[in-house]
Amino acid sequence: MIKKLQRKFVMITMISLLAVLLLVVGGINGLNIYQTNGKSNILLDMLVQNGGSFPKQWDKGSHPPEPGEETRPKDGEDKSEEPLSPGEPPASQEGDGIRGRGGLFSYRMSEETPFETRYFSVTIPKELTDSGETVPVSQMQVDLTHVAAVTEEEVAAFANEVLEKGREKGYCGQYKYQKTVKEDGQTLLVFVDCGNDLQSIRNFAGISLLVAFLCLVLVLFFVSVFSRRAIRPVIESMEKQRQFITDAGHEIKTPIAIISANAEVIEMCEGESEWTRSIRNQVERLGELVKNLLTLSRLDEMQERLQTADFSCSETVKECVDAFAPMAQAKGLQMQKQIPQGLYMNGCESNIRQFVTILMDNAVKYAPDGGCIRITLEKKERTLELSVYNDCEEIPDGDLNRLFDRFYRADSSRSRKTGGYGIGLSVAHAIVKAHRGKITARAKDSGICFTARLPLK
Repeated sequence: MIKKLQRKFVMITMISLLAVLLLVVGGINGLNIYQTNGKSNILLDMLVQNGGSFPKQWDKGSHPPEPGEETRPKDGEDKSEEPLSPGEPPASQEGDGIRGRGGLFSYRMSEETPFETRYFSVTIPKELTDSGETVPVSQMQVDLTHVAAVTEEEVAAFANEVLEKGREKGYCGQYKYQKTVKEDGQTLLVFVDCGNDLQSIRNFAGISLLVAFLCLVLVLFFVSVFSRRAIRPVIESMEKQRQFITDAGHEIKTPIAIISANAEVIEMCEGESEWTRSIRNQVERLGELVKNLLTLSRLDEMQERLQTADFSCSETVKECVDAFAPMAQAKGLQMQKQIPQGLYMNGCESNIRQFVTILMDNAVKYAPDGGCIRITLEKKERTLELSVYNDCEEIPDGDLNRLFDRFYRADSSRSRKTGGYGIGLSVAHAIVKAHRGKITARAKDSGICFTARLPLK
């Protein structure tokens, strides 16, 4: 139980840390991609608005344009080389450079930007663009003066791919493009080499994931080392509770035995009476309660080191069921059994016997007179499934799995009548859990069916 609690503590801590790291790593990589795209968008906008090249004053090595100077065409100038579109400049001037608005954080361009940027442009006549056919390279106006990694044939392939896609912006390999239609109807395609940026994004993502993984490993190491110290108060509380139950159970056994002996002496001297019968009944109930409490405490303590062996589950279940036949017959209950021979499992036979006895005792107690009890044992893949069904006068509302909670009673008056404390099914649940199995309770037909799935090994 302590090791299981420790594993849960470590698992919850690591899952929480993993969620935070994924959020952080995803966020910073997303911002990095967003900012890199913003930078390329600024460059593409400027190149498109200047006819596929940077402003001429930048190409000559002069300083960026001053506010109000050379940012708009003068009289008589060719508007195809207009550096900025009217009414909406793509960048604001600041200092000796231009700060673009293409990302969360601005990108500063200077007179060095044209020499740092690898780009090329393609101009296609209007009639060829509208034809829908592949445009030969001989009919294109290609500018490769600012790039050395591509040939005219490759540029033609890129251009035709862009025309086929029909998108204004996108990627062709490592080149990001933007398409626009000029005033004379010609189509201008501008490509910017983003290979270094894409490689930087991949490198940044790899480094951030590696750092996150190393953080997870280090935290896992430290949490595993110090987790027992963190849950030590819980461990001490559980151990004290278990020790109290064990000590109290053994201490209670002595007065129970004395009360039982005194009742027998009174019956020997004065004969049996209503009061002595009541004493014996209550002593029996207390004895059963103490036994179940000690069983629960022992199962919690021995869950990790349960003594197991191969045994015939068919014979064990059959013997337990047959032991309740006289009680069922006294109440007029119809008992139906489906217990095939030759079903074996690896487990604690005494605990399984106690488990079946608890389910049968519960079924016989709460089945109405003349009702029906059905017991089924069958093999399903790598598990044995045991089902015990009994008719019920009134099925409790809500989740029936609450019946496995300690001291839970769906009907207190009925529990008093049958003499139960609401702990028997808790013991059954603990036995199944100790065998790494699962037990459920559900309403079926006009009664309740308890189904346990126990692993064969």
